[in-house]
Amino acid sequence: MTTSPAGPFTPLAAPLSAPPRRIRVDVWSDVACPWCFIGKRRFAAALARFPHREHVEVVWRSYQLSPETPAGSGRPEVDALAEMKGLDRGQVQQMFAHVTAVAATDGLRYDFDRTLAFNTFDAHRLLHLAAQAGGAPLVEATMEALFTAHFEQGADLGAEGALVALAGRAGFAAHGWDADRVAAALAGDDAADAVRADLAEARALGVTGVPFFVVDRRYAVSGAQPAEVFTQLLDAGWREANPPAAVAGGDVCGPDGC
Repeated sequence: MTTSPAGPFTPLAAPLSAPPRRIRVDVWSDVACPWCFIGKRRFAAALARFPHREHVEVVWRSYQLSPETPAGSGRPEVDALAEMKGLDRGQVQQMFAHVTAVAATDGLRYDFDRTLAFNTFDAHRLLHLAAQAGGAPLVEATMEALFTAHFEQGADLGAEGALVALAGRAGFAAHGWDADRVAAALAGDDAADAVRADLAEARALGVTGVPFFVVDRRYAVSGAQPAEVFTQLLDAGWREANPPAAVAGGDVCGPDGC
């Protein structure tokens, strides 16, 4: 018997009757963040091994690393980052070489020779439209398509029509959103308020870098951590949401007598 601060109670492995309480993981990320794609893969690996994964809701939230980037067609990422950070091209290329090597260990094939910097606001709008159209599965497919197009294929996601074409590849049409409907939504202001709300909440939480993972607004982890750290985060959130029941001890009879 284990004695607890509240009395001589024995923790049970699971509650007697109540179903497990779901936990929610909010993830702030930016399509233009190379560590976010790596973090996404590592978190997915941890979630795939988590025994209660069917009771975990994952919500992807918007964040912009460079909101001042002009809208429209992109320009070489190395030039944009060198200008923003005040570095020479050689220093930026060294940074890219490092993150490329790390990404490769997680099965990603970054190509910064082709990567183009672009304003990601409309890409985040597209992710919110995916949530409206097809829920979490379509968000997942759209995010993978965005990251892959940007970091591995050198696509110009700021070019006119690029996000509409990507939405088609991600599967919007299967949910009743053909190219014309996606184009009309992006041409207007659809989902812009949802993106702004995510950005405002990130500021309120003090988020200054991404990826940033929050479980039930109680536990947080910043950065592309190893999968084992994400496992610990999920475990902590699960224990908080589903504490073991407790039974008081006393004199009992068992198989060996009384």
